[in-house]
Amino acid sequence: MKPRKRITAAAAIILIIAAAVLLIPRTGYYLTLRNRDTGEIYARYRMGEGDRFSVTFTHSVNKYPLTDTYEIENKTIYVEETTYCSFGAGVQTELNPGETLTEVYVDRADYHGRAMVIGNIHQDRTNVGYIVGTVYDHVLNVNGEDVSLRDLCGRNSPVRFHYEFWLF
Repeated sequence: MKPRKRITAAAAIILIIAAAVLLIPRTGYYLTLRNRDTGEIYARYRMGEGDRFSVTFTHSVNKYPLTDTYEIENKTIYVEETTYCSFGAGVQTELNPGETLTEVYVDRADYHGRAMVIGNIHQDRTNVGYIVGTVYDHVLNVNGEDVSLRDLCGRNSPVRFHYEFWLF
């Protein structure tokens, strides 16, 4: 083989190795936020089996915070618990079989006081969605980070959560 061909072959091999080194660590499953209507991707977050994320928003009627907590299991999004501070329209008032009700004290910037936690819900919420608030924000907590959905997606945006495999 001529020296020039050897250099070209070596350069090609180096580029392939460099691409693999850069892309392989990014390959995996991600929580992906998309616009429900257009499919536009707002963001994606690397997550694995057993990882949890939550969405907190202010209830439009009673003006108290409500948090839905989700878990990844078998490559599916399940709602596991809901924490709320007061009853209101659309808030669960009776337990389903197997669910639990506990009381906790919440101490955060938007609320200080007692709250109810409905746990052990474990319902499939594949492609769960929210309409981002126009008056109050929806805050995603993922991998220990709080993300304003208003800042990320815009007010009144229809956001759908997916758990998807990405090659890069």
